[in-house]
Amino acid sequence: MAILSRNPRLHSTRRLVEAIRALGHRARVLDTLHCNMVLAREHPTIFYRGEEVGHLDVVIPRIGASITAYGLAVVNQLDMMGVPVLNDAIPIARSRDKLRALQLLSRFGLDIPRTAMCRYRDEVAQVVEHVGGLPCIIKLIQGTQGVGVMIASTMDEVQGMLDTFWDLGQEILLQEFVAESKGCDLRALVIGDRVVAAMRRQARTGEFRSNIHRGGRARSVVLPREYAEAAVKATRVIGLEVAGVDMLESRTGPKIMEVNSSPGFEGLERATKKDIARMYVEHAVELARSRQAGRGAPRARV
Repeated sequence: MAILSRNPRLHSTRRLVEAIRALGHRARVLDTLHCNMVLAREHPTIFYRGEEVGHLDVVIPRIGASITAYGLAVVNQLDMMGVPVLNDAIPIARSRDKLRALQLLSRFGLDIPRTAMCRYRDEVAQVVEHVGGLPCIIKLIQGTQGVGVMIASTMDEVQGMLDTFWDLGQEILLQEFVAESKGCDLRALVIGDRVVAAMRRQARTGEFRSNIHRGGRARSVVLPREYAEAAVKATRVIGLEVAGVDMLESRTGPKIMEVNSSPGFEGLERATKKDIARMYVEHAVELARSRQAGRGAPRARV
């Protein structure tokens, strides 16, 4: 079993290696950027640090946002080689494009914060009204761990942020501020067809982003059925086998904020005391055996 990861010392990567070995399998960590892809007629291969990669039963991709394009190419190459991959390239790409992911979620009946996108200065005020007025959230289309997520309380702040990002060639989204969430959100980890663990994250004082990397606090929760079903359906819509689904608790029920294809689980293991890494690996083994048996990969379902 191989893990695509830039750093074997990262918590999630290290825990996955421990779980693979504990279950009696061989583990190998491959630095994604050292995977050199070679294409030839009917014989796609990958060379790793000068040597051709041998037989792999299954690969777990842990692709950081900064290397998405190259990482997706490696995942596609593995697929061409017939190697089962826990999360395919197309679903990973969907999850990394926040606008595309939200388009798909809303198309299939999942509730999301009201979201808008524009490109002209004289249309900004109208677009802010479309998402419910001020304050509003401004997000980069691609970002992770709360990077590129800001709150704007005045039109001057909105315009200043947009002008800065546009000058840098970045595309942004404006999004509804769900006040009743009070700096909290829910992270559900979906593996296969069920939520295996969930936590409620609370932002630290003076911060509206609840990410653990931003100093947020977390505690284990049992999700109401409505929230668990929404998380599983969101994972299925994007097409992932494993996903971290972030949701806001609103007056009308769960609002899906994001579906993460390479969710870190250090905070989740700490909060829930569950062996997330083992469940991750067990599902990878199930996927590999299913592919070998010719039945195709299991897909998440509600």
